[in-house]
Amino acid sequence: MGEIQRPGALYQQVAAEIRSGIAAGEYKPGSPLPSESQLIERYKVSRPTVRKAIAALRAEGLIEVIHGKGSYVRALPAPAVTIERTITHSGKAFHTGHHAWEQAETPAIYRTATTAITGPLLGLAEGEALFGVDRLLTDPDTGTRALHTVLIPFATADKAEQLAEAPDTEPEQIYAILTAAGHKLTWHETVSARMPLPDERSTLDIPDATPIIHTARVTLGTDDRPLILEELRASADRAQLGYRITADNPRQLRAV
Repeated sequence: MGEIQRPGALYQQVAAEIRSGIAAGEYKPGSPLPSESQLIERYKVSRPTVRKAIAALRAEGLIEVIHGKGSYVRALPAPAVTIERTITHSGKAFHTGHHAWEQAETPAIYRTATTAITGPLLGLAEGEALFGVDRLLTDPDTGTRALHTVLIPFATADKAEQLAEAPDTEPEQIYAILTAAGHKLTWHETVSARMPLPDERSTLDIPDATPIIHTARVTLGTDDRPLILEELRASADRAQLGYRITADNPRQLRAV
């Protein structure tokens, strides 16, 4: 690589050359990039151009800048913990994959309403009343953090008095309460990835340019009627999701 000759903004060209070097293995994970002066000489560009290129690569999550030392190719570690998303059922008790996680704070209970996103998942119009419960969980072995939210429609709580009195009941116990109320439960879950909001980044201690994984699990009762919605958010570089999949009858698919 030498003097930049591609079309486009100079800093983007420099970033593209460095990116190609990382992909080709010229710059190994954890190794330092050439200094600003070396990059200026190599690509025949100005210092502001080099700094903009470094900033762009940092925003992409390819490099990290260590104060007083320089820029380093970011090493992408394997996820620290696997969150098992399977639900198991023994007698009247239910268990989820994060039941052993510790609560870092007291659960926050509040009243809220369905949005354009949560409403359709719960089969409700936008603006319907909900109980909300937020939990900050930590894995005792790795320190990995996760945000867990439960949204309970008032209609569900009205038919399960325990939930109206204690919305912060643990999800496993909520499943048992709903089952005792006569529901045959099934679950539907979707998984997505997105960049974190500022408060999520701070709470989950997420590095720069790192997405989160976001699950939305709907508990369905009799006639596939949505009863509650659970959301789980965790840093994508610290956690991965695990599922046990069985070949059930398509008309009876459920978490096992």
